Amino acid sequence: MLRLLKFLFVLVVLIGFAVLGYAYLGDLSPSQRAVSEPVTLDEN
Repeated sequence: MLRLLKFLFVLVVLIGFAVLGYAYLGDLSPSQRAVSEPVTLDEN
């Protein structure tokens, strides 16, 4: 039972490092583009 818990703990730590590495080294910036839409204003 203790070996299973130790294995799960090591697995969670490794997955955490993998996610952190991907966050820092991967390109997670959103793509940007210019948006222009006409707006109709009601004049009273």
